[in-house]
Amino acid sequence: MSNLRILAAGMGLSILLSGCMMETGPVVEAAPQEPAVDQAYYASRADGSRTLPAIDIEDYHPALLRNEVEFETTEAPGTVVIDTKGPFLYLVQGEGKAIRYGIAIGRTGFGWTGEGVIARRAQWPRWTPPPEMIKRDPSLAKWAGGQPGGVHNPLGARALYIYFNGRDSGYRIHGTNSPRSIGYAASSGCFRMLNQDVIDLYDRVPAGTRVVVL
Repeated sequence: MSNLRILAAGMGLSILLSGCMMETGPVVEAAPQEPAVDQAYYASRADGSRTLPAIDIEDYHPALLRNEVEFETTEAPGTVVIDTKGPFLYLVQGEGKAIRYGIAIGRTGFGWTGEGVIARRAQWPRWTPPPEMIKRDPSLAKWAGGQPGGVHNPLGARALYIYFNGRDSGYRIHGTNSPRSIGYAASSGCFRMLNQDVIDLYDRVPAGTRVVVL
């Protein structure tokens, strides 16, 4: 399939992320024509005791929103495949299909490729900024013991923890409190999703799911 590079406007301000600050512009690649997206899926809704803010789909290229797409791969159904050139996350469905989600990826110097396993899953996870991040931004010292989960937490509504060889890699697939950063190279190596999308993925992938980062 031929791809074309697209630009997303209005996302140039620095935004605090789960492990870094936004640095680069959008890197989205997408087919010229995309199927329609259901606005109701991205509407505000209750999630336990919290309420997910609505996502205005007009702010995004359709390729960045959840859809089932053709996807040829040798990976088994249920595998998570991350294409950092998209940037997209694919959940392989088999028979040449996958569910595709737009993501934010690691900024320059923080990107990575390889394989891991989702060993832990969390709803409305707690976020603890690493010491080096607090050193760069002392205002975050108040969260040195961890920021409780919630709509203002950088990890968003869900987190899937990627392990390498049985050890926590420090990388996560997670939601976000900065939805306009989706499509950007923006993080310190984690993969961020719209909260509605990460909830959808969370409900589909169990612990033990293989993650392949291209």
